[in-house]
Amino acid sequence: MNAHDRSLPNARSEEARLHYGDGEYAIMKPGRYVICAVSGAAIPLEALRYWNPVLQEAYAGPKEALQRWQALNPKA
Repeated sequence: MNAHDRSLPNARSEEARLHYGDGEYAIMKPGRYVICAVSGAAIPLEALRYWNPVLQEAYAGPKEALQRWQALNPKA
């Protein structure tokens, strides 16, 4: 998907649906952003760098990813 693809009329304002893998993701439903599982912030796809493929969650940044990891691993 290209951010300038005119064949996706609603992609500019809609949330994307992704399948997160190890080091890559697949776009299941085109859109411009996903929602951070921790903060609830919109993450533009071009800025998405952190996700959990097991939980299928996206994170806005390293701080949110660490918060989620700490919540899941309280004794670590």
